[in-house]
Amino acid sequence: MTRIAIGGFQHESHSFAPRPTAWMDFVKPGGFPPVQHAATLLDTLRPTSVPCAGAIAVAEAEGVEIAPLAWAFANPAGPVTREAFERITALIVAALSDAMDAGPLDGVYLELHGAMVSDDFPDAEAEVLRRVRAVVGPDRPIAVSLDPHANKTAAMVAHSDVLVPYRTYPHIDMKPAGAQAMRLLLRMIREGRKPAKAFRELDFWTPLPGQCTMVAPMSEVMEERARLGEGEGVWEVGFCFGFPYADFPGCGMAIATYADTLDQADAAADGLARFIAAKEPEFALGVVAAAEGVKRAMAMRGEGPVILADTQDNPGGGGHGDTTGLLAELIRQDAQGAVLAPMNDAEAAAACHAAGEGATIELDLGGKSDGAPLRVTALVEKLSDGKFTLTGPMGKGNPANLGPSALIRVAPGVRVVLVSRKMQAHDQALFRFLGIEPAEQKIVAVKSSVHFRADFQPIASEVIVVTAPGPVVADPAVLPFTNLRPGLRLRPGDNRRTG
Repeated sequence: MTRIAIGGFQHESHSFAPRPTAWMDFVKPGGFPPVQHAATLLDTLRPTSVPCAGAIAVAEAEGVEIAPLAWAFANPAGPVTREAFERITALIVAALSDAMDAGPLDGVYLELHGAMVSDDFPDAEAEVLRRVRAVVGPDRPIAVSLDPHANKTAAMVAHSDVLVPYRTYPHIDMKPAGAQAMRLLLRMIREGRKPAKAFRELDFWTPLPGQCTMVAPMSEVMEERARLGEGEGVWEVGFCFGFPYADFPGCGMAIATYADTLDQADAAADGLARFIAAKEPEFALGVVAAAEGVKRAMAMRGEGPVILADTQDNPGGGGHGDTTGLLAELIRQDAQGAVLAPMNDAEAAAACHAAGEGATIELDLGGKSDGAPLRVTALVEKLSDGKFTLTGPMGKGNPANLGPSALIRVAPGVRVVLVSRKMQAHDQALFRFLGIEPAEQKIVAVKSSVHFRADFQPIASEVIVVTAPGPVVADPAVLPFTNLRPGLRLRPGDNRRTG
């Protein structure tokens, strides 16, 4: 019987985010399961939307014996601390060693993100893969699923045998990506061979709003990726959009292709690189200031709510989910029928629970990450323990535990979903668990850049991406990078290069 080890370690790291990512952020993440050990991994991850769930489903359907390792996820924030990185990597490697002692092992599947930076390892996934490869040796195949925001590097390609990124942003195909990686791993095991591989780095990057696969030009790029993936001898055409907030030489867009021959892999990689280069000017998508976005939202009269995306405080990009610029603008302009979610402020949530439903209290709301809280008079309308299950296309089945939470009214027409742990607003359940039906609101403000579109765009009369102060800057080129590789262009269509 074929026997495969399965584990994972997911984090997207923002080199300039206000808070590092510590061990407890993996123990208590919002919207995803906590750290899993070998004994609990399979039962916990099967019903979720994570890539491991797809890999497990394929393995079990094929009669594969699974050797579970360890799995961990934390929401995007600053670099992973030394303690957290070493503990989680040690859990994976130790479980892998135990699995090899327990019997023959044919291969390894890992669920990684690809944009993790740690205190000691800027290319953190390459270090995880290096350690796994050192344990299993050069011959056992290693297949990996990646988030397409991976800063995919030559070292990651070298230490693995196939890397399979999701195809969508918003990420609604996490399970299919895990399933595809597992199918390719089984192919390597059964055919007794590994594919040839080619790697290409692109010389420009694009901000997050321009990476959405629901709209051009990225939708067209992914169609071309699919076409090239059907070429003769091609196993996988993997394109990673990059996470343009990581300050290390490997940051940026990259392609890795896998095929029967090196010529086939090279042809697919070069073909996709040429297609992307031709689309470069189209990646520069615009955003508007919060004041203008609120003004436009208030003037619209379409069917369904106007969605305002607070892109620069996106918890999915390293924001803490607690800046108040957009909220202050909603209050200043006397917006009606507006709800913002989520505001991550454990102290304010605790004060609401202490006061009780129906109470009116003064709060210094948010601003814990940037020192700029907003003084409000809040009516506590509803309280919750913050536990619910996600229902949207990205996270269906995932457990959320955001700690003590509250729905508060901070102005006659403005309410806020207040939570104790951060989570990106990519799921309508984030409103419904406190009794708010998003489709019935006039304005829905979400702390997100793109992921919200999967669940909120279908109900929206209009989507407006706005900028208010926050660390996930819409134009990452303004950040104080010091370690990027020479020759990288930080804006689409801009001929200025680093170095």
